[in-house]
Amino acid sequence: MSVYTLTAKEITQKIFNKEPLFILDVRNEHDFKDWKIEGHYFEYLNVPYFDLLDGVEEILEKMPPNKEILVVCAKEGSSIMVADMLSEAGLTVAYLKGGMRAWSEHVEPVKVGDLKGGGEIYQFVRIGKGCLSYMVIANKEAVVIDATRMTDIYVDFSKEIGATITHVFDTHLHADHISGGRSLAEATKATYWLPEKDAKEVEFDYEPLEETVITIGNTDVSIQALYSPGHTIGSTSFIIDKQYLLSGDILFIDSIGRPDLAGMAEDWISDLRETLYKRYKELWDELIVLPAHFMLINELNEDGSVAKTLNKLFAKNHGLNIEDERKFKHLVTDYLPPQPHAYQEIRETNMGKRNPDEEKQREMEIGPNRCAIR
Repeated sequence: MSVYTLTAKEITQKIFNKEPLFILDVRNEHDFKDWKIEGHYFEYLNVPYFDLLDGVEEILEKMPPNKEILVVCAKEGSSIMVADMLSEAGLTVAYLKGGMRAWSEHVEPVKVGDLKGGGEIYQFVRIGKGCLSYMVIANKEAVVIDATRMTDIYVDFSKEIGATITHVFDTHLHADHISGGRSLAEATKATYWLPEKDAKEVEFDYEPLEETVITIGNTDVSIQALYSPGHTIGSTSFIIDKQYLLSGDILFIDSIGRPDLAGMAEDWISDLRETLYKRYKELWDELIVLPAHFMLINELNEDGSVAKTLNKLFAKNHGLNIEDERKFKHLVTDYLPPQPHAYQEIRETNMGKRNPDEEKQREMEIGPNRCAIR
């Protein structure tokens, strides 16, 4: 019948709106099982492209008659060919523009809320990777936290709302994705802050982030850094306007951070437990936790944001309710997920020791978020 395109942004809106979608993924079985587009009401069929070279007749009966069909591949080309074959067989189907590469790089801004001191906070949802970054805005001044390498989204968004980016923070030295913090700071002439304990080997200039407090836009909006080691030795959280807790990769909605991506799991378990069970326990219950990642699609709220109050996490997050320290250590050391793809290369890139080209950066980042322990 016909073929049309769907963009990563359009699919993201389908996820936020909880719309149904049938996905024919023509990548290899291993790639599909490792990482796919997830939605609340998405259905899947994985048939590698090479199995369809002789035609699509054998899968026609598996195509739903009353659902939108999306064909997905790694970079777009194979999905176009399969979509054309399905169209010739009488179906109307879509393919993902740019393939899973585009899905990995799409970032969607979602307003989290207004600030008591005047201003707003936005969460930037990198839906395909589970990465979350933030922009805090007050009186036309903006601060970006945990930026992805796709820095244009922050520059364009700040221009759209008429704000100037003056500070850029990283909660820690990231190992699962390439930070855009340093390049964003250079592009906007903002100050780049990094936890000093994570920056022993970096090969660039930065402002050392300790328990720093800054105000933005000549307002009462404050950003207070809170030392919270455990995922890394320098991991730092931020309390925004006494309303929000940006927890980095220490605490997530349905899980907790892993301490092993620098090869220091045994040494950092006690730090992780102290941060979660002491430092965070001493904070006020109604702080809204905004993590740096999410794992599961059901962690998204109705508006697409990822956020929950600290008291609800202490009530329901399994990782915050293990009283026995030995059991906690067992969880943290014995149930670690696979390490992120190319995580050591990513760490070295974030240290300034590597300078991979754009295509290599895409390759290094491919795959799901693996920062959490459940």
